[in-house]
Amino acid sequence: MAEQKQELKYFVRVANTDLDGRKAILEALRKIRGVDVMFSNAVCAMAGVDKALKAGYLNDAQVKKLDEVVTNPGKFGFPAWMFNRRKDKDDGTNKHLITSNLLFTHDNDIKMLKKMRCYRGIRHSMGQPVRGQRTKSNFRKNKGKVLGVKKNPEARSGRM
Repeated sequence: MAEQKQELKYFVRVANTDLDGRKAILEALRKIRGVDVMFSNAVCAMAGVDKALKAGYLNDAQVKKLDEVVTNPGKFGFPAWMFNRRKDKDDGTNKHLITSNLLFTHDNDIKMLKKMRCYRGIRHSMGQPVRGQRTKSNFRKNKGKVLGVKKNPEARSGRM
């Protein structure tokens, strides 16, 4: 009996995110907020899934395994340096946050900085760059519309 080619699923659901089934699983996992190339590569290795395999050809067991690894990487022996939230301010543990949890925690961190009125919090509240960049020539969106230099009508005609 010849093997029957599995039908391509156009959407695969991993970590409450719809992934494009036509892309390789290594690239498709990057659509999940909080998953980059290195993390996606490690997830594929830990789950035992071929990185080049298209996401739509994964069977249900592989999708479930990928979902488990992405949502709880600490359980599968990921090194702590790969996590995006090390030494959490609340409980001091190493975590890897994804999707809406990442956004929520990031917003709470910024609110905490603003409430403390530390330098970074003040810069956030003023809409200025936080990490020491210069503001003379950059960050135009914060300053408003660009204004050119108006020339004197006499200077335009060449008379002085």
